[in-house]
Amino acid sequence: KKKGKTQLGRSLIKAKGNKFQNASSLHTTELNDGYDWGRANVTSITEQNDLDEFLATAELAGTDFTAEKLNVRVVQGNATPGILSQNEKADLEILHQKHKQFLKVPRRPPWDETTTPEELHALEKEAFINWRRELSELQDAEGIILTPYEKSLEFWRQLWRVVERSDVVVQIVDARNPLLFYCEDLVRYVAEVGPHKKSMVLLNKCDLLTGEQRKAWAEYLTSIGIHAVFFSALLESEEVKEDSLEADDEMGSTDDEYSDESSDESSYESLPESLYETCDESCPSPARNTPLHTKDAGEGPLKNTCHLHTKEELLQLFKTVHTGPKVKEGVTVIGLVGYPNVGKSSTINALLQSKKVSVSTTPGKTKHFQTLHLDEELCLCDCPGLVFPNFVSNKAEMIVNGILPIDRMTDHVPPINIVASLIPRHILECTYGIMLPPPHETENPDRPPNSEELLNAYGYMRGYMTPSGVPDNPRSSRYILKDFVNGKLVFCTAPPGVPQDKYHVYPPDSRTKASTTGTQQPRKEWARKTTSRDIDKDFFKKRESQVHSKGKTCITSSTQVPSTAGSSSEVGNSKPWKKHHNTKKREKLRRVYAAHDL
Repeated sequence: KKKGKTQLGRSLIKAKGNKFQNASSLHTTELNDGYDWGRANVTSITEQNDLDEFLATAELAGTDFTAEKLNVRVVQGNATPGILSQNEKADLEILHQKHKQFLKVPRRPPWDETTTPEELHALEKEAFINWRRELSELQDAEGIILTPYEKSLEFWRQLWRVVERSDVVVQIVDARNPLLFYCEDLVRYVAEVGPHKKSMVLLNKCDLLTGEQRKAWAEYLTSIGIHAVFFSALLESEEVKEDSLEADDEMGSTDDEYSDESSDESSYESLPESLYETCDESCPSPARNTPLHTKDAGEGPLKNTCHLHTKEELLQLFKTVHTGPKVKEGVTVIGLVGYPNVGKSSTINALLQSKKVSVSTTPGKTKHFQTLHLDEELCLCDCPGLVFPNFVSNKAEMIVNGILPIDRMTDHVPPINIVASLIPRHILECTYGIMLPPPHETENPDRPPNSEELLNAYGYMRGYMTPSGVPDNPRSSRYILKDFVNGKLVFCTAPPGVPQDKYHVYPPDSRTKASTTGTQQPRKEWARKTTSRDIDKDFFKKRESQVHSKGKTCITSSTQVPSTAGSSSEVGNSKPWKKHHNTKKREKLRRVYAAHDL
């Protein structure tokens, strides 16, 4: 036997024998009786590819498939690209108004005491499949793009339970674009569940709106019969933080954990101080004795005000807004529903922080929504974040509005193009301290910067570079999009009927021409593309005549005149820049006394 000789065949034979020895003839199966036993599937599903959506629908319908070896090819749907023209937006708006009645919330099928859990589960699956089929047919027939609505049945079950338990269902929306986050069919569903139930809208993040903007939205929501209130969870959390710091100073305590916790609850806490100035008091606050709304008790016409409510005013409104029969006698249950990332959690935490006593958390029958008892008369019922079906122009709009997670996006160019078209050029330059390249002389001088220009300038300024030495545009895009969602870059959508340029007016560019040049000029040149004008200028550039010589050149001590190899100037000082350090080196005698040779 030779040393080091491998025996591959013997190893394969042993591995094959061990495989049969370890195998058992007993039948085994996964019982799923571990930690997740008895727990419902709470994974939120808002976006699927075509294959996963097909298999999930088949699983809900109870359909079984047999695998066949065929030439199957799955074709992914094409997404609508970035920014639309004015004509395309107008056509899309007409199409949305035409099919507005098809945007429905899945209804819970009727049931009674005689319905078994298995029968109810099957009825809910069937109703949910029919609802998804209607929305899919709408998208396929008309080419309409919907928001990636929630496709998990468990989340809609939580909504059904919250609506059944609540006296008032409050939709929390983002005040920058309320209609995108508002579900009109949910109001109809609440009225169908109980005639005594009420619906209202809470506009959060109102600190990003001015008083005139809140007034415009209050008038519009009043005209369409929506009961709305304005609130800012960020400002209330900041007040609680300041109060806690003052209390710690008075008590001589240096522990500021409570203030850190209250500041972490806000989802857009890193706002500059200049944005707080937009929350002005152009709308006078009503007197304490006058009602904030003229239809709290269901009498008289509805009239919303642009008053920015505090925690105490909002809690008092919740206690008095419902005057009819209640689900639980003596307790007003407020159901809070909303999209993810609209500030629902921060609103709840701001309301809880206003109480000086400990808050008890009572879990419901399921482990996915919770009831928060503020006092003996008021209870909050928190529903998981749901994405309702709504019309959008493209997928990039969902990312910009925070509906889809930014860290999971696959194409960063369309969302950045939308942000660059909404925010003026000088606002982007002042916010990030960058210099965007101006449009070419053949282009529209008022055009917004494209995604490449903005991301290259931002990447050069922040130092976000790839190993190949070019700006890391995907990484830069995530920072800019998060700044837009969190409120560092502010853009507020005007209500229907109000011109956008008059609703949201940005401050003019007050910078001088000298301040826009200087240290920023190199970055401006880096981000600039090579145009046809640059090529023509380089081609027709006047060049001076030059003399060229063949052979190796050398540098003399007097003048730098090129000389060919073998010339006399090369012998003495051929390479003066080289230092061999041969001062004390021993030389051969025939070289030392070469002059004595005959």
